[in-house]
Amino acid sequence: MDFRSDNVAGAAPEIMTALLEANTGNVSSYGADPWSIKLDAAFSVLFDHECKVFPVSTGTAANVLSLGCITPGHGAIYCHQDSHIVTDECNAPEFYTGGAKLVNVPGENGKIDLAALDAQLALGWKGSQHNPQPSAVSITQATEAGTVYSPDDVADIAHRCREHGLRLHMDGARFANAVAGLNCAPADLTWRAGVDVLSFGATKNGAMAAEAVVFFRPELAESFLYRRKRGGHLFSKSRFLSVQLLAMLQDGLWLRLARQANSRARELADGLGKLPGAKVVWPVQANEVFVQLPVVAAEAMRQRGALFHTWSEADSLYRFVCSFDKTAEDTAALVQAAQAALR
Repeated sequence: MDFRSDNVAGAAPEIMTALLEANTGNVSSYGADPWSIKLDAAFSVLFDHECKVFPVSTGTAANVLSLGCITPGHGAIYCHQDSHIVTDECNAPEFYTGGAKLVNVPGENGKIDLAALDAQLALGWKGSQHNPQPSAVSITQATEAGTVYSPDDVADIAHRCREHGLRLHMDGARFANAVAGLNCAPADLTWRAGVDVLSFGATKNGAMAAEAVVFFRPELAESFLYRRKRGGHLFSKSRFLSVQLLAMLQDGLWLRLARQANSRARELADGLGKLPGAKVVWPVQANEVFVQLPVVAAEAMRQRGALFHTWSEADSLYRFVCSFDKTAEDTAALVQAAQAALR
């Protein structure tokens, strides 16, 4: 009953098979291998648009290196106050951009409030030598609250970016879960809605360690090669990153795994939401479930072997994340443990 994170799961069998198949013979290094060379074309087919793609090993690297390409050191990046780049990346965005300022924007359910964003953009910083220069907006998909931005939501933010000359970055650590939850085309949620660069997450979705930085405007990627190398994120044996990403795209594996995780989350939310004393606080639109529980009940669940994350002690709010390998039996066991603990 381990629901702490989708990071606690192992790699999907298809990923391990791909890695083993790639682990033969000698190939060129530093991205000149046959698998890495195929990435641009494979992602361009997926998104029905010309893409420039770079593999990296972590979500933090994907976020901060891509933000560095679209934000100068004197720039400002507008993002939700609870976003991962604000709370969980140890000042890496500031470091890799050379000092850009993260401007926190509030919003319910983990999503940027448009009126609050408008208020920030109306402060008149642009052109003032005394202020950071508005440069980019970063949104998280799915959000830290487990909710998702619809294509219209993304387009509304992108419209403001165009009005103010900003670039739009999407932190897609759980992009697959968002696409699966919305049942939309990947293009509808990205470049068609106005996204310039995407951090395409694979690790949380069953890869061993692989993320892709996807530029929908290739000219924005001109400095990425050098930023990645300077930052220490260029793998010499790049084939082992690239083969995982290609395996994810093969026959829609990335969506199948995400749908499995999302289905388990809905089962879990349905089960926990019916229990007296438990309250699901945010819409379950991807693979995360946030539940308010009495503290004593949460502790009793843990004594019964359940593992999950305390999101807010003050609010008695707990997070349960379903990974691709969770089964209906796993979610049922957790609901039973919660039922016993509440009783």
